Amino acid sequence: MTGDVRFVDVGALRIRVSERGRGVRPLLLVPGIGTSLEIWPPLLDALGDLRTLAFDPPGTGLSSLPALPARLPRLAGLVTDVLDALGHEQVDVLGVSWGGALAQQIAHQAPQRVRRLVLAATSCGLGSIPGHPLALAAMANPLRFHSRSYFELVAPSVYGGASRRSQLQRSDEAELWLRRPPSLRGYAYQLMAIAGWSSLPWLHRLPQPALVLAGSEDPLVPLPNARLLAGRIPGAALHVVEGGGHLFLLNHAAESAAAIREFLDEPGGRPPGALRRLLSRI
Repeated sequence: MTGDVRFVDVGALRIRVSERGRGVRPLLLVPGIGTSLEIWPPLLDALGDLRTLAFDPPGTGLSSLPALPARLPRLAGLVTDVLDALGHEQVDVLGVSWGGALAQQIAHQAPQRVRRLVLAATSCGLGSIPGHPLALAAMANPLRFHSRSYFELVAPSVYGGASRRSQLQRSDEAELWLRRPPSLRGYAYQLMAIAGWSSLPWLHRLPQPALVLAGSEDPLVPLPNARLLAGRIPGAALHVVEGGGHLFLLNHAAESAAAIREFLDEPGGRPPGALRRLLSRI
């Protein structure tokens, strides 16, 4: 992971962060369950010099483990405390999978801190369309962060897309997953953080322009979940990566980065996502 990597102290926790690129406002990267700074290089390379800010959630990477598990609202508060410690009044936010749920919570809980919201391979939690049972069962097991053979065995059913079609792709992905595995307790805490959580009651009140990214072949978070998010969030647009699985940000990084940069660079006066899609058909 290149860039300025350091630690910030937030209460009793020490959080590892990384900043890189140029720009007025960073794009805050909120990772999926169990993952750390080491997961981002394929997307960061595709994003070029875009200013980004990434962090290890508590219990993952090199961030410290809290004494007790925290629910998503508390974790959202922790993230805004990290932003305070780094001097960032406002950021754009990209959340993927588990991190997409946390990104929604941050946008809801601290709307003034989030200018634009990117949600990738994620859902609304309770009320969403569940993934394939085999994918969900394997997702609950952190062994894929510790064993290359297990990762490569379950990757096709968990992640789909390129992970299903290419043994070489699975090997490249395993390199990212095995670099900095989460602690078993940290992984359990993340599962507990999202249990019973749902954004459905307030999605329609999110004030930020939003881009929802999804893979057409994601067995873990099926495509209808992205359509649900884009339909419920005012001002949301939907971009589907054809042939993309759950890890499309990494193995379709060029397409993903282009969509993200275009969205972040759009002028603030754009029409709501539903109207934009309607106009695009005329």
